[in-house]
Amino acid sequence: MVSVNQERTPRKRTYLLCPPEHFAVEYAINPWMDTDEPVDVELAVKQWESLRETLSRLGHTVHVLPPRAGLPDMVFAANGAFVVDGTAYGARFKHEQRAAEAAGHRDFYESSGWRFVAPSEVNEGEGDFAYLPRAYGGLILAGYGFRTEPAAHAEAQEMLNHPVVSLRLVDPRFYHLDTALAVLDDERVTYFPGAFSAAAQKVLAQLFPDAVLADEVDAFAFGLNLVSDGRHVVLNAEASGMAAKVAAAGYVPVPVDLSELKKGGGSVKCCVAELRH
Repeated sequence: MVSVNQERTPRKRTYLLCPPEHFAVEYAINPWMDTDEPVDVELAVKQWESLRETLSRLGHTVHVLPPRAGLPDMVFAANGAFVVDGTAYGARFKHEQRAAEAAGHRDFYESSGWRFVAPSEVNEGEGDFAYLPRAYGGLILAGYGFRTEPAAHAEAQEMLNHPVVSLRLVDPRFYHLDTALAVLDDERVTYFPGAFSAAAQKVLAQLFPDAVLADEVDAFAFGLNLVSDGRHVVLNAEASGMAAKVAAAGYVPVPVDLSELKKGGGSVKCCVAELRH
């Protein structure tokens, strides 16, 4: 059990974000999207700017991916690739509405000098992959059930040279792993058990006996769609219960309001891809 007084150590991170200049809800590919609900693009951009400024203020490097017209979900930059040890394993989106986003991400990684691996299997980047560098020698957690195909887990394992643990998601409201599980530091996670199959719950309990367990209220507030540097936990401002839980575990919650982007089915983590050298 973690002592509340334990000092958590932040580690400088490098992130990739994409501004929501073309954000809209023009189609519904997850249960959170409602095409009848209006979107305030100006507010979405303002909230995104606050997120970017927050990450920069915490000492992290933030790169900006140019948005492309006609791709309203490109703001959810986490879905474009999964980067470990300098290698970017590219995305291959399940839904045709998002397929063209992959090329924009590939252009960024290749022009920036990263080793880019084009995928053969359907996967949605960090939406369904999480990495813990100090857990079991470097462990990848991978979700499936709604977007990423299980075959992509094996492909990622081969491309990134780290073991992959597959976890089945069973609730369509938690269609990506990053809506149901988050990495708090290099070896600890937080997750909502109800989003996973019974078998996946057992695996998570065995691997992470000291995990911070979230409840349904936390999960519905997108409280698990967070970004942590090992000390500061940047999370959706609506998720006050989740903020209290991470604070009790010794972390420092940093709330940001992303209520407008939530209309697209994402929050903090969906907007942030981590670039791991």
